[in-house]
Amino acid sequence: MIDFLLGGIAVADLVAVLLFASFHRRTHDRFFLFFAAAFGVDAVTRVWMWHQDAYAERGPVSYATRLLVYGLILAGIAYKNRGQGRS
Repeated sequence: MIDFLLGGIAVADLVAVLLFASFHRRTHDRFFLFFAAAFGVDAVTRVWMWHQDAYAERGPVSYATRLLVYGLILAGIAYKNRGQGRS
């Protein structure tokens, strides 16, 4: 069951990557690139956790990648609020 959920989350992350990448292609706004990168890292992490075992989620690598994911999201928000919305 855990493998099924990890796969479902990874697929949802990949769909989010494609969605944000298409938004970036349409608007050329880097905000969407930050979000696409964050969801891409999360998808890779979920596949890695599936490949290792279900308990890899408690390891330091999982926490470090989540920190990276949340950092990318916060960097995207900070970039957008800085007033340089495009380019």
